[in-house]
Amino acid sequence: MGTQNLFTYLFCFVIHLNGFTQVVLDRTEKEYIKTVQFSNLQQNDAFPIAALNEKILLKFDDLNGDEADYYYRISYYNHDWSPSTLFKNEFIDGFDNLRIDNYTTSFNTLQTYTHYQLELPNENIQFKVSGNYLLEVYTSSDELAFSRRFCLYENSSSVQVAVYRPQNMDRFNSYQSVHFAITPYQTTFRNPDKNIKVVLLQNQQWDQVITGLTPQYFSGKTLEYRYDLPSQFEGGNEYFYFDTKDLRVTSPNINYIDRDDLYESYLSIDIPRTYSEYTYAPDINGKFEIRNVMGPGDPDTHADYSYVYFSLASDYQLNEDGIFIYGNFNNYQLNELNKMYYNPSLEVFEGVLLLKQGFYNYKYVSKEGNNLRKNSLSGSFSLTENDYHVLVYYRILGEQYDALIGVGKANSFELVN
Repeated sequence: MGTQNLFTYLFCFVIHLNGFTQVVLDRTEKEYIKTVQFSNLQQNDAFPIAALNEKILLKFDDLNGDEADYYYRISYYNHDWSPSTLFKNEFIDGFDNLRIDNYTTSFNTLQTYTHYQLELPNENIQFKVSGNYLLEVYTSSDELAFSRRFCLYENSSSVQVAVYRPQNMDRFNSYQSVHFAITPYQTTFRNPDKNIKVVLLQNQQWDQVITGLTPQYFSGKTLEYRYDLPSQFEGGNEYFYFDTKDLRVTSPNINYIDRDDLYESYLSIDIPRTYSEYTYAPDINGKFEIRNVMGPGDPDTHADYSYVYFSLASDYQLNEDGIFIYGNFNNYQLNELNKMYYNPSLEVFEGVLLLKQGFYNYKYVSKEGNNLRKNSLSGSFSLTENDYHVLVYYRILGEQYDALIGVGKANSFELVN
């Protein structure tokens, strides 16, 4: 291996390693907490990235259905999600550790639950600075119920993003390369190699990100990032989907519906697509949307829950630590609830999830040691439609925090060869 190739390989390894060592901050500690939705009010995001003064909305269900008390706290983090040195009064105006007082009990459902909503900012709390935040929700006994990240940005720079096919032929058909440029609206950046930090996200998922990129060159005030290999993501494949908006009848990808103590929805058997040709199928990139057409009323409180049965065909037990059902429905976490188990008599992996009525995207992923292999079962294609975000952080001279000064977006549907 030549010196230049060796340098490129080591550089890419370090860059991508950053994506695998992200601190786990998004947690769900209580199994009775379901259907956590956290998004910008302007759009249905899998994860809220909003302007500093925009509203974000948290929704979740408590399956105990006893109108329990929940309290929320806000903390602030640096660009790499390490704890910030800022005091609370330096990043919020007001008070947190307050009770969530907007809640409603479900109506006419087999599964009783209490639905909670929290809008931020509100009359009790305003945000002072842009950057990375963590919302934690606690029970009345001060136990963590769940936590979710969110990002607030200030519009002080322009971020242009485009998605390209890789130039190296061994990845030409399976990867996507993100190119971008950053232009400040007013003064130029000071020492951008050190003070500018960028984070690249695919489909708003924090389990694998790309960080550590520095500008390749300047074009006036604009910082240009035209990397090929270091800014590549696997293209993956389009997600599987199902729709349980009406639990009285079957729908595409749902073979059978039964009603016992709760509804039960049996999906069609899925087949690994590792060696299949790519086929375009519109999806929402792993997200879900709650909806219910079985009766009038707000789906947040009138939609019911059903046990959804998943099955993945396999004629042998895969040599992995585990096969998991993967999607935004549980914030892309891998745990015992969404782990699949092999049934040798049917030659399938099987799993069951309790999910609220709605339209869901999902895929199957494998885990080998600490290695998440997102596309080992689905295959990876450069033509797959994916959303990309480029988050740009800037630490101004003398400040003690990383301001999120711009956000760029692109979709690989407009892939450039």
